Amino acid sequence: MTSNSIAPLKITLDEVKPVVLRRVEVPLTIRLDRLHLVLQAAMGWTNSHLYEIRARDVGWGMPDPDWGGGPLDARKARLVDVLEDTGAKTLKYLYDFGDGWEHTVKIERVTEVARASHTRS
Repeated sequence: MTSNSIAPLKITLDEVKPVVLRRVEVPLTIRLDRLHLVLQAAMGWTNSHLYEIRARDVGWGMPDPDWGGGPLDARKARLVDVLEDTGAKTLKYLYDFGDGWEHTVKIERVTEVARASHTRS
């Protein structure tokens, strides 16, 4: 995995019928707070609630200094590091803790960006 790697993601909103599914591609080096914004746009959410991105038993979001034991800071974690550190291929994205919208985010594969070669005539 390099800084030119792209991760195609399959995002599924859990426990709803009919199935709500989106596919996006993100740079593997994306910070988790930015991944949250991508997921918001892909799913049509309004970014007006708290969120958490989970890999195995670790969670990232916006920590609250007044509430200990919350998620790690999503602004300080990159997708590539989460995948390498946890070995996860699937993440959980929790949005709006009151209504409890849970999503499964599957990393379908990791590919390298093809660099365009430019020739001058």
